[in-house]
Parts: sequence; structure tokens; C-alpha cells
Amino acid sequence: MNLTTEQLEERVAAYKLHGSQRLAAQALGIGKSTMGDSLKVAAERGLLGTDPVLPGYAIKSIASKTADGAWVKQTKAAGEQYATPAGLAIKARSVLADADGRVLLTWNKESKDAQQQQVAFAAMVDALKEELPRVTMMLPPASVEEDLLNQFVVTDSHFGMLAHREETGADYDLKLAEQLLLDWFAAAVEGAPQAHTAVLAQLGDLLHHDSLESVTPAHRHVLDADSRLHKVVRVVIRTLRRVIDMLLQKHKHVHVVMASGNHDPASSVWVRELLATIYENEPRVTVDTSPMLYYAYKWGDTLLMYHHGHKRGINNVDATLAGMFREMFGASKYAFAHVGHLHSDEGRKSALMYVERHETLAAPDAYAAGGGWLSGRSAKVITYSRRFGEVGRSTLRPEMVAGRYQAANDNTPAVEAA
Repeated sequence: MNLTTEQLEERVAAYKLHGSQRLAAQALGIGKSTMGDSLKVAAERGLLGTDPVLPGYAIKSIASKTADGAWVKQTKAAGEQYATPAGLAIKARSVLADADGRVLLTWNKESKDAQQQQVAFAAMVDALKEELPRVTMMLPPASVEEDLLNQFVVTDSHFGMLAHREETGADYDLKLAEQLLLDWFAAAVEGAPQAHTAVLAQLGDLLHHDSLESVTPAHRHVLDADSRLHKVVRVVIRTLRRVIDMLLQKHKHVHVVMASGNHDPASSVWVRELLATIYENEPRVTVDTSPMLYYAYKWGDTLLMYHHGHKRGINNVDATLAGMFREMFGASKYAFAHVGHLHSDEGRKSALMYVERHETLAAPDAYAAGGGWLSGRSAKVITYSRRFGEVGRSTLRPEMVAGRYQAANDNTPAVEAA
């Protein structure tokens, strides 16, 4: 408030004459709140004298002077009630209290509200996908076995993770991650039965980190990262499109499951939406765009369900899935659930379904190697019948598929400049 001393003196005089801020404001033709702010400024400049209690001030302490007098120490009153800015949430609060435990001061540490971030991110994806090129209709294979479905299970690929052989037992970086996944799918597709449908069951943690910072989203554990996020995103998109193209050459229909993991809860959103938009003109591709952490696909009498494994593991995910997909579960003769997360194989047959946890193709990072979690490296193709449940499977390890993508695809090698 930029008022001259003369203007402030005029408002102080009106306040003293009329005895209230409201009447003084009416007499001067200004708002009551404006009058109140003016008196606070006047009090700071000493224009209201020292009589207790001045506008905008509070009594700090009282000391006896004589039997009929006192010293009154005043300090500026507290400001307006603090309101957290839109889009931010209080992450932490520090409190200064006196000897009696009464609050004197508080400090609020704010962070971007997760829900607001998610809303903004979803809006950004909606805007971006309007300009994405769409894949047009592709010719299906000449003949397939109508009863069969091939499920290609990959999990915890951790694109963008860095591992050094001397420290972890195997090298891993962005380039190796891309080539390994393409090699695996080239070999897996070639060896799989000529089934009607393929399910690309990517069970989460496709990306190693979920933001510009190489940390885990929930606990901000520092991660060993190979590259910048924008490079990781480019490679992920390129790799998934090549994988889906391979599956379309073998199957009449491809169903895509991109599960959310604990490393990539936000990235999994844009991956799903991006693929759904790219293939919206291709009727042979469907993408599960559900924002839930649990997914299901029904194939005749066989129900297939998926979850990353960070919320429910093999010992308790069956009840959650049966309850969440109650109608499909009740109409099924066979039920199978698949999770990842722990990078190791394990199976459990419950009264409700068979639950299986899967290994990863990725090399261990320094954290896993240092912790002694020495699980193997593999991924599986599991074949299901509409009528009989699981009828076959194959397990392929990295050393079994090396170099297969270059031999299996029909891309023309780039010609190097002389």
C-alpha cells in the first residue's frame, strides 16, 4: 500500500473522529478492509501513538510500572491464515514451541501434489496424441489355430538402467536393453505356435526411472541410470512398435497389457495411451488402457490376469483378482495370474487359480547384486487353449536369443557412407 504520510494522517483522523473503522471508511468513501490496511501501515509508522493495542499488532508482554501503570510491549500481529498454493501439498512441517508446548512458529515444506501432477500429465498426453501418426490396417497371417493364444510374458525390463559387469556380473544399458528385448521376441515369435491371439504381457517396471531425476518415485532411492529420460522414452516407443509389428505378423489379434510398476507408475500411463492412439486404426490390436493396477483378459473358458506384484504377491493376489474381476472369474473354468517385481520365478496353486511370478531378462543392478539377489534371467511364452487352459510353454534365456532380431526381421541394413 503506497500512501503518503498526509493520506495516512487523514485516515487516522477520521478513525479517531468516528471511533470505528467502518464509520471512518464510510466517511472517506473507501472500503472497510482498505481502511484497516491503512491503519496497520499508520501504526507501523508511529502515527497512532503507543496506546495498546494498535491495529495490526498484538501484546507481546506486560511489565508493571507503578500501582496504576504498566509498560506494554507490542509486536506485529500474525498474518492471514496460510493457504497451500494450488497444485502443491504440504510435505513436511516444522514447529517452534515455547516451554509450555504452545506453538510459536511453523515452517511448511511443500511439494507438487501427486494428484495434480497426474491430472496435468494426463492432459499433456491427450494433447500430444492428437498429432501422433496412426498405424493403418495390416494384413493378418493366412492361417492360425483358432483355439490357441500365445502369452508373451516380459517384466522388469528397466530401460534406462546401468549395470557394470565387474560389479553386477553382467553389463546392461539402454542399447543392450533394446537389443535384448528385440532378440527375445524375434526368437519367441518364431518358435511359438501359430495361435489366433497374442497377449503382450508386460508386467511393469519397463522404465527404470519415472522422471528427470534417476530416483524411485515413492522413496526417492538413487538409481544407476544410463541415459536421459527423453532418450529412454524414444527407445521404449521404438522397441514396443517393433515388438507389436512382429506379433501382428504371426497372429490375427494382439492384445497389449502394459502394467504399472513401482519404478514407472506415471510412465506406464503414457505408454498405454500412446499405444492405444498409434493403433486406433488397426482393429487387430487392442490395448488395455485401464488405470487400475490389475488387469484381466478372458480367452474362452480361460481367464488370464496380471499385476506387477508390488502391491500383492503370489500368496495373496489371487483373492484380490477374483474379487476384482468377479464376473469373468465366475464364468471361467481355468484361471491364471502373472506377476513380476521380485525378478525371480515362483509358482503357487491356490483354490482359486494358479499364480506365477516371473524372472526378468534384465541384468541385476548394483543394488540387487549387492543384496545377493541372484535370480536367473529369462522370459516365457505360455500357450493357452480356449477350452483346456495352459497347453504349452517355452522359456528363453538371453544367451539363447542373442542376435536373433537382426536375422528374423525384414529391415534393410543401413548403408554406411564411404
